[in-house]
Amino acid sequence: MKLTKILLYSTLSAVALFMGACNDDDDIVFVDGENVAVAMPEATEVGATYIALSTNFDTRANAVYTNAGYCYSLKPNPTIYGTVIKGEVNDNVVTATLMDLVPNTTYYVKAFVSEYKGHAVYSQEFEVTTAEGTMDEQLASYRGPQHPDYYVDFAGWDQRDKWNLANVHDPSVVKADDGYYYMYQTDASYGNAHVAGGHFHARRSKDLINWEYLGGTMSELPGWVIPKLNEIREAMGLPAVTPNANDFGYWAPVVRRVNNGLYRMYYSIVCPGTLNGDNSWGERSFIGMMENSDPANNDDWVDKGYVITNASDKGLNFNIAPNDWANCYYKWNAIDPAYIIADNGEHWLIYGSWNSGIAAVQVDAATGMPLNALGNPWGDDDAAIANYGQLIATRQMGNRWQASEGPEIIYRDGYYYLFLAYDALDVAYNTRVVRSTSITGPYVGIDGTDVTNTGGDALPVVTHPYKFSNSNGWVGIAHCAVFDDGNGNWYYASQGRLPAGVNGNEFSNALMTGHVRKIRWTNDGWPLVMPERYGAVPDVPITTEELLGTWEHIDLSYAYGTQKEAAPMVLTADHKVASGPWEGSDWEYDAENQILTINGVELYIQRECDWESEERKATIVYAGVTADKTYWGKKS
Repeated sequence: MKLTKILLYSTLSAVALFMGACNDDDDIVFVDGENVAVAMPEATEVGATYIALSTNFDTRANAVYTNAGYCYSLKPNPTIYGTVIKGEVNDNVVTATLMDLVPNTTYYVKAFVSEYKGHAVYSQEFEVTTAEGTMDEQLASYRGPQHPDYYVDFAGWDQRDKWNLANVHDPSVVKADDGYYYMYQTDASYGNAHVAGGHFHARRSKDLINWEYLGGTMSELPGWVIPKLNEIREAMGLPAVTPNANDFGYWAPVVRRVNNGLYRMYYSIVCPGTLNGDNSWGERSFIGMMENSDPANNDDWVDKGYVITNASDKGLNFNIAPNDWANCYYKWNAIDPAYIIADNGEHWLIYGSWNSGIAAVQVDAATGMPLNALGNPWGDDDAAIANYGQLIATRQMGNRWQASEGPEIIYRDGYYYLFLAYDALDVAYNTRVVRSTSITGPYVGIDGTDVTNTGGDALPVVTHPYKFSNSNGWVGIAHCAVFDDGNGNWYYASQGRLPAGVNGNEFSNALMTGHVRKIRWTNDGWPLVMPERYGAVPDVPITTEELLGTWEHIDLSYAYGTQKEAAPMVLTADHKVASGPWEGSDWEYDAENQILTINGVELYIQRECDWESEERKATIVYAGVTADKTYWGKKS
């Protein structure tokens, strides 16, 4: 909210300030050295965009004062050097009305009286919330979140109370019984600021906009990791190792509410080194598990130990060169866990990164551990490691250089939706989705590609590097969390990276901000992630007249490592596209369902925050898909 400062030049009459009997209210107390005492303000009337205030004050004899009124702010401890409104004084009572406020918003207010040639004397702070107001009132006064995306100045550990959604990577989000959304993440931050605070860091929010940083959930490397690693190495005929705990990777947790009073986190621990020295394949990873009865108690996560590790169908032939990507030693790579309680009550762990693709293994509901005994994590064929999971998605059948990872799985209206991260995470990272009526597949894309049985690129594209005008845009948008609020509203969360070279900073691509976006579902049941981040814009119905004018249109279809840029497109009152990508096409609008149709493509319309505008005002966006295309747009 941008508040307008009102400068005070008029002088109150000293006589007017002095007139009236002394107020005997208990909350008017003189402080030594001051000749005025100001009571706590009272709200005499509260509307959606205004607050009427009244405050008593008292004076000592012969006191002379110049100004009286109220200072107010969206943050605690307002002063006269911020936003101020002059008050009217009658009989030692100061009244004023704060105007042009934001509906359903909390303001911090202090009354003040300024001594002649002296300082301002303040009341105690008063906290008041405006009325909810009509939806139209809320929209008219809307201003979006003000958190900066370029957060270099407060990226350090000692500034973590300011992070909000700065320093977010591979998020997992769960809505808990206390009404908070809890977010957990990979150990990653700009300048490695997080290393002081443990592993699998957490934050929480009530509104998906303002996030409270909670710190690490794991204080140190679990005691089971190195012994389990050497147990497997010994069984494989390899020597024991003693890696430094600081050299392990702590990646990509997933957190789910299992039931009332039980939350379960699966996490990845990546071991350093190689299997058998130089020119052999890399060391394995582990997925472990922690539990908590209440995520508000961030220090109370209890480690339950080892769950699963990388499995190989190449027996003890582990001396595969580290650059033999398509033929790597492991079939399954035990990182990037996802967890779901299926529609029939079964519990499943979905995991995998690159290598052969994504695997699914059933786990015991009570313990969270694999339902069937795993056996050795190596064997001479698929049958020997069958209990380590079955293939549910692969980008290239028979090629272990997948360039896909980060599965996320949800269930909605009869389908399991499997979201996947594609390509390298620095710039090219993008998100895809496929679906199935069975937890184990086959998973099929919008174009009919069966990624379970035959493999292939998953479609549609859900997010992709992009750029609207007046911005640097975003890259590296993938490895997502998908979650709902329990009331049918679905959201997508991921990291987004700035491109390299922003503000002359060659390392700006390492700035990772958490993105939360609303999901719309098409009539055919495909998820559309909105082009702008969520900002709690009032959901006022969108009229046909609001669609007229210039839009920024993006063909978001896949192009490796390319930041897709917006092109202007103009809609006119005669329902024509006057210029732009679909120039000459007709357009029509279904206002009831908020669907704009152009060139035969259904574009789902929604109000969102315009993060590229200086004031972050409200705007209108669209997203749409066809069998081979994805489109994003924003009203200029």
